[in-house]
Amino acid sequence: MLKDFFIGLSQNQLLNSTAKKYGLKMGAQSVVAGTNIEEAIKSIRELNNHGISCTVDNLGEFVYKKEEAADAKEKILNVIEAIHKNNVDAHISLKPTQLGLDIDYDFCLSNLREIVDKANRYDMFVNIDMEDFTHLEPTFQILDVLSMEYDNVGTVIQAYFHHALEDLKKYENFRIRIVKGAYKESPEIAYQDKSEIDKNFINLTEWHLLNGKFTSIATHDHRIINHIKEFVKKNNIPNDKFEFQMLYGFRKELQLKLASEGYNFCTYVPFGDDWYGYFMRRLAERPQNVNLVAKQVFNKKTNTVIGVAAGAFLLGRMTTKKKKRK
Repeated sequence: MLKDFFIGLSQNQLLNSTAKKYGLKMGAQSVVAGTNIEEAIKSIRELNNHGISCTVDNLGEFVYKKEEAADAKEKILNVIEAIHKNNVDAHISLKPTQLGLDIDYDFCLSNLREIVDKANRYDMFVNIDMEDFTHLEPTFQILDVLSMEYDNVGTVIQAYFHHALEDLKKYENFRIRIVKGAYKESPEIAYQDKSEIDKNFINLTEWHLLNGKFTSIATHDHRIINHIKEFVKKNNIPNDKFEFQMLYGFRKELQLKLASEGYNFCTYVPFGDDWYGYFMRRLAERPQNVNLVAKQVFNKKTNTVIGVAAGAFLLGRMTTKKKKRK
């Protein structure tokens, strides 16, 4: 129920637009690295100082107009320029829907090509994030096209999908980020049970570590991390074949610990005023994420679910009052 609740909130366009106006006031300031590129670069530099690299996401949701997609493209191009200019250790993560996938495939492909081309000139990697199942195939198609022109692109495999291993094998020669999955999908196409998702996550990670190009292991679960640490040691997999990856603001001590142990570590750094959908999906992914956020957002030991949900409820109240005034 909690997962459905937060996913429902993430898809509410009215709450999303309201969140933009009120800024990072609902607890998201601890897991979103600011609303502008200057704040993001500052956060990236701090992480770099601890031996942590970053993948940067200029957040965006619900893009159905070409003007908005074109604006998102320009912002991402500016992020690439800022990363290069400031000489920080970071690369780009982006979502095709932010760049027009729901508007027109060729238009989206053109926007992505421009971004990948500029990143390529700066020897910078671009990760094409995966979204829900309806966008899966067109996103893979975009990757197929761009990979024939550039070698600085990779993507994400979501462990909750039944056919994830098939997809992983198809893209074994790509740099791949393996995640559990953050969208609500039907039992026909996706595992619903946490234990099944965790098992598949481990299977996918082990397969790609043994057969793939480079693996980004994106999890906050210390049990899975410890398992992978033993697996790479047992199979003599060199450190330059993989990295651990976590979200900005989550399990900070563990991030620093893994980096200090000599593992490649990358933090997913989201920023921008379009933060609401991202924040709600992070809370929906795992109940533990609610706890992780609450420990860092709230000073008092209040009920974590009530505390985070109250922020979402407050946004709803703000929106309702504004509508009544109109």
